[in-house]
Amino acid sequence: MLRRATALLAACALLAGCSAPTVEPSPTPTAGQPTATLGLPTTTPTSATSPAASTPTPASPTASAGASSTAPPASAYVLVEYPVPTGSHPHDVAPAPDGTVWYTGQGNGTLGRLDPATGEVGEFALGPGSRPHGVIVAPDGAAWVTDSGRNEIQRVDPVSGAITRYALPGRNVNLNTAAIDAGGVVWFTGQAGFYGRVDPATGQVDVFDAPRGPGPYGIDATPAGEIWFVSLAGSYLARVDLTSGEATEHLPPTTGAGTRRVWSDSTGRLWVSEWNAGQLAMFDPTTGGWREWPLPGEDARAYSVFVDDADLVWLTDFGANSIVRFDPVTEAFESFAIPSADAQIRQQLGRPGEVWGAESATDKLVVVRLVGATP
Repeated sequence: MLRRATALLAACALLAGCSAPTVEPSPTPTAGQPTATLGLPTTTPTSATSPAASTPTPASPTASAGASSTAPPASAYVLVEYPVPTGSHPHDVAPAPDGTVWYTGQGNGTLGRLDPATGEVGEFALGPGSRPHGVIVAPDGAAWVTDSGRNEIQRVDPVSGAITRYALPGRNVNLNTAAIDAGGVVWFTGQAGFYGRVDPATGQVDVFDAPRGPGPYGIDATPAGEIWFVSLAGSYLARVDLTSGEATEHLPPTTGAGTRRVWSDSTGRLWVSEWNAGQLAMFDPTTGGWREWPLPGEDARAYSVFVDDADLVWLTDFGANSIVRFDPVTEAFESFAIPSADAQIRQQLGRPGEVWGAESATDKLVVVRLVGATP
């Protein structure tokens, strides 16, 4: 279990932080806004005590040619949108073990939490200048936020709402996303050309210069607890040495692919969204080999990527305004149209039976849910 920091290491690595994290008391959440509707399209927010009772709309995918899929059929899914406060512009989303869903309100400097069962939303203000980008959930249920506006990592207690802040030293690194390694250390990327780590046990913050300068974006941990990140501007995948912090690059076959997000499957293979190329890529660390697949349709723009508990790969395509599923066994794609126009889902995360995304342009969260899964 992660512990709050009480001390700092005396020695600091390059640009390492050497000031103790600050711990703030629980903030007062904004009044819950019962804004979920359980049908598509979403309309006027409904009461928390009387959520909308309409039936979710079945997904209507278009499938590419391929062998018979072992994945659930398209008819087994529904898409459901949940409005969040206007102007929040949710960027990243993270389902929690208690059934709620955290999201970063990049537009209004908040961390929000949705209860899908009622549609109620609570918001926690993260402080002056806040512009949160990523959020993940630790094994102990705490939410970890990468706040580019404040240039700090924040741990939000899921029960009290108390915020522990880990300020980054020096210049603003333009924080992006975080992941947790096998030892409970929180790693992060900074688009200005950095990546780094926070050790919650000591409060130590280390920041490292990234290969090729600006661009570090998505980051993930494998089941073994290894840390990998991708650089959008640098177009590479990198493995991080957890002791030294050194990053080793692996270049995809397509030059300038625009590697934006990365996610590990259950075997440790890394799946990468290639924004510039409109492709899905996979790197196998055991062989050092790459494979790439173009997304279906024209003008594809692969933004987010997430691998679910069945090792099915999910992406978002800005060009088609769709959520795309890829079956690695059959190598077949299916595209699910997002009900709201120009939704701009920038990140996905899920739990068994559900894949969540944040519609940054429409102030909504969306879930692709297996029929029968409990919201």
